[in-house]
Amino acid sequence: MKPAIRSLTDALAPGSDERARVLVVDDDDRNLLAIQTVIEDIADVVVARSGEEALRHLLRGDFAVILLDVYMPGMDGYETAQIIRSREQTKRIPIVFLSAVNKETEHLMRGYSMGAVDYVFKPVEPVVIRSKVTVFVDLFTMRREIQRKAAQEQQLLDENLRANAERLRAEQELRLAEQRQNAIIASLPIILYLESLDDGPRVPRFVSGNFSGVTGYDFAELARTPDLWADRLHPEDRGRALAALAARKHGGTLSVEYRWRCADGEYKHFLDQAVLLRDAGGEPVEYAGTLLDVTDRRELENQLAHARKMDAIGQLTGGIAHDFNNLLAAILGGVGMIERRIPLDEKQARIVEMMRHAAEQGTELVRRLLAFARRQTLEPAAVPVDQLARAVSDLLAHTLGGLVQLEWDAAEDVGQVYADASQLELALMNLIINARDAMPDGGLITVSAENRAIADDGDLPAGRYVVLTVADTGCGIPAEMVEQVLEPFFTTKEVGKGTGLGLSMVYGFVKQSGGSMRIDSEVGRGTRVEIWLPMVGEAPMLAEEIVGPVDQAPQRPLRILLIDDHDGVRATTAALLEDLGHEVAQAECGASGLELLTARAGAFDLVVSDYAMPRQSGVDVLERARAVTPGLPGIIITGYADAQSVARRPDDVVILGKPFTSDQLAAAVRLAGAA
Repeated sequence: MKPAIRSLTDALAPGSDERARVLVVDDDDRNLLAIQTVIEDIADVVVARSGEEALRHLLRGDFAVILLDVYMPGMDGYETAQIIRSREQTKRIPIVFLSAVNKETEHLMRGYSMGAVDYVFKPVEPVVIRSKVTVFVDLFTMRREIQRKAAQEQQLLDENLRANAERLRAEQELRLAEQRQNAIIASLPIILYLESLDDGPRVPRFVSGNFSGVTGYDFAELARTPDLWADRLHPEDRGRALAALAARKHGGTLSVEYRWRCADGEYKHFLDQAVLLRDAGGEPVEYAGTLLDVTDRRELENQLAHARKMDAIGQLTGGIAHDFNNLLAAILGGVGMIERRIPLDEKQARIVEMMRHAAEQGTELVRRLLAFARRQTLEPAAVPVDQLARAVSDLLAHTLGGLVQLEWDAAEDVGQVYADASQLELALMNLIINARDAMPDGGLITVSAENRAIADDGDLPAGRYVVLTVADTGCGIPAEMVEQVLEPFFTTKEVGKGTGLGLSMVYGFVKQSGGSMRIDSEVGRGTRVEIWLPMVGEAPMLAEEIVGPVDQAPQRPLRILLIDDHDGVRATTAALLEDLGHEVAQAECGASGLELLTARAGAFDLVVSDYAMPRQSGVDVLERARAVTPGLPGIIITGYADAQSVARRPDDVVILGKPFTSDQLAAAVRLAGAA
């Protein structure tokens, strides 16, 4: 059995939105049931027993038509209709008044003025009410379908606009990415190219990237001159590059590095790589490749290789110098003992003096070797450029000759150099004398000085430097020899006219001082040598200075433990110490010395040890000796100033460099605090 009245919950149940809804408002349940029975197969019927209940239903949904009783307790139909028409959400819903009385014209007009679209009198004819409701339901259904289609069309339009906007945004992003990629490629030292398969002159079909910036030529010029690529290959690389190009048709790939002369006449190092592209059928189509400017990388590699080579030579040179110093120390010590212990006539004294002079010349040679190896003793201080100019000019006043003119050109604001003054003077003298020798027919030598600031470039740390430049107008140095001239014993002079240590000594001094040396030379036009040295206030901390003033005051006899692995140096040093009145016990290595020290605890006033010995250095020996005898004075003898290693010694340990004289040994003993 059908329910008499349909509730609001039923009207809003899932699926009810598919049918139109009709709101029937009447305070008589019989009328509500009758109307619901007539029209329930046309639409969903929602009933209300008062105007207030009807308004609540209208707040919750839309209706195709409202069947509204005119006379109801409380709010009548006219008031209800007026409120419905005053609301924006409900003013367009059709209202049909139902009335059992007041069929007069004025009542009808009042109903129409309140917004009614029709007037039906009770008792209601089912056919009439059904026909009227059907019309409004059909209109509502059509309107809703039109709205649905309009919403669908609007949704499609919105989606189309959104898709177009996304496509436009994607196109803009793609265009921006292409522009960014092209800008990046144009800023890089690289060329992208496509090249045909033929064996004719090399002219790519397409190039992209910074072609003009890399080569100096416009691509159109390359197209007009097909042989340009081959003609500008470096003569030493031409055969290898052409052979690699010819071989790519067999292997399908190309990878070759060569030098190519650009429009400005300078050679650049190019890395040329290409692969063969094939179509879907596997047939070859063209070559796709890149041409990369690797000049900077190649120069850095060359600098690294040169630095490693120079460091290796320096290590070897330092080791040789150390051994020479041991030999010279033994020779000079022996000469000193002969002079003190054996009476000599004039001829014998002259021979001994010749031996001493030869040994001292060897000492000077070793000093130059140590300068190159960066192990010489330095005394850095502030050096004003004007003072340096006067000192060097005075030293060279009678050396340059009348055909060579020396000019100084220092900037007014040039700073002070932080370096060893005497070594810097010697370095400039070497460079100026080399410049003089390069101008046998005379010429101009210019020494300039200026301030330079530099960022960290791998060769020099960031900071401010004073750049001293020695430039001549001489014969110049061939490009292939520029790196070699810094190597020890390499010289372009005739046999007997140079040791080959001048520039290498300057190079070693500059590097040890925290600077750099740069050479620019052109055959027939001259040479420029730049010395970059730290400016005062910017200089790095250098090795602690190794000094030992001479003092001839008499000393009290000491009990000395002498440790040295070189038999000759140990014997002569012991003899010198004994001549000075000391008692000496000898040990040939650190382990033997420590055993002797432990066995005779408290028996020694001083330990004198060589630095470079097998297994244990002199610093290690002294540290262990002080563990046995705290506060034991010590002297370390070294063949070269290995600043980082020797710097580990205690502060009160004296350093004595080989070869040394009896007076210097006596001064070192006194400095050690043992006297």
